[in-house]
Amino acid sequence: MNHPDTYRGKQVVVLGLAKSGVQVAKVLHKIGAIVKVNDRKEKEQCPEASELEALGISVIYGGHPDDLIHSDVALVVKNPGIPYSTPPLLKAKELGIEVVTEVEVAYHLCEAPIIGITGSNGKTTTTTWVSEIFSSAGLFPIVAGNIGTPLCEAVQEATDNDWMVIELSSFQLKGIEQFRPRIGCLLNVTETHLDYHGDMDDYISSKAKLFVNQGEGDTAILNWDDPTCRALVPHMKGKVMPFSMNEELLEGVFVSPPFHENTEDSLMRWVVYRDHEGRLHEIIPVEDIGIKGRFNIENALAACAIAIVAGVSVDQLSAPLSSFRAVEHRLEFVGEVAGASYYNNSKATNSKATTMALTSFKEPIILIAGGLDRGSDYMELLAAFQERVKAVILLGETKHKLATVAELAGLKVISLVDTVEDAATTLNTAVRQAAALAQKGDIVLLSPACASWDMFTSYEERGRMFKEAVHNL
Repeated sequence: MNHPDTYRGKQVVVLGLAKSGVQVAKVLHKIGAIVKVNDRKEKEQCPEASELEALGISVIYGGHPDDLIHSDVALVVKNPGIPYSTPPLLKAKELGIEVVTEVEVAYHLCEAPIIGITGSNGKTTTTTWVSEIFSSAGLFPIVAGNIGTPLCEAVQEATDNDWMVIELSSFQLKGIEQFRPRIGCLLNVTETHLDYHGDMDDYISSKAKLFVNQGEGDTAILNWDDPTCRALVPHMKGKVMPFSMNEELLEGVFVSPPFHENTEDSLMRWVVYRDHEGRLHEIIPVEDIGIKGRFNIENALAACAIAIVAGVSVDQLSAPLSSFRAVEHRLEFVGEVAGASYYNNSKATNSKATTMALTSFKEPIILIAGGLDRGSDYMELLAAFQERVKAVILLGETKHKLATVAELAGLKVISLVDTVEDAATTLNTAVRQAAALAQKGDIVLLSPACASWDMFTSYEERGRMFKEAVHNL
């Protein structure tokens, strides 16, 4: 798209309210565009719309009118989660009207250098960790994007002395055109969101759009252990900075000695950085990283690589790496009850995320899992079930699929929780069943491997209800 100023006096449709829709509508209205906002929800379900109407912005509720998109519309800004198969977007495509997400609009208004962080898993933890490292080093990070604060809101306060640290989803990236981060980071790629993207090719290409506009002076940070990430290297136009847990790199951030198969776990390992001259810099012992889980070592490597590229010195990294604690709903320690430890990993909305959580513990695990059925068979969980799990408590649309995997894994305790109208009651039942099975030293882990929308409004609600149920034991 062009700079937002060029839409002054032109008609722009914002499709979908939510926080990002509200903010982009306000920005475009302030510039002088003729903004019309449309949401399928009824008026009483859109309390945020009153702020827009008070500004004189037109808001249409309750569906998508046939005449919403027409030849005089210059731009459509869509909520990231709205499928491209929605009739207004099909009409826009037919008429040749550009469709973007809020991230693209905000990019043109941002004065600060941008760090874009994406991946199937670990985005929020890494984004938050980068912010902590920057703050500790005396830099000025502004965190925004998929993590909570809409980018259009955040960029209004940004200056060239700040760093914009943005968490980006595949939904947001699919709708960009010129967005160009100074530093782009792809953490990993695993099968997820296929109900939206249709296939892995579209999902991967959406993630890879993070790098398409980069050039000289920009850096792509890639997970060298992920074949999909590694395959993107020939397409990179800027510098590539890899990170790895399994390989010593000629340049980049890695674990030394690496986590090769059959390597003794008792070895003393360090996070290290090898610079472009081949010099090796020790950063922190792996065991001193502040949060559990091998996947969080990956997140730490990525955060270090981002910080180094941004100019943070190596000796400023160890303190924020060791002091950092888990972000809410991401392997978050909830408490101990009768000698068993309870962890909230509600953000685990795919099998890979749950597998990584399960392999973070050596103790016996009672797993609470299940949720929205997006078509997966969950067989990816089989090995982790066999090696780590002593019992499963299953709920939601996928409970029978997950029970099949648990049976194949040879688990003796498989409990299916009946769904009642009150989601909190269903989850409370699951927690009480887990508590009845838990012995001293066990881990009770909520790590659903599924999205939450069959029972809950969000993974955050699911996680909060889990924590409340634990506290009520």
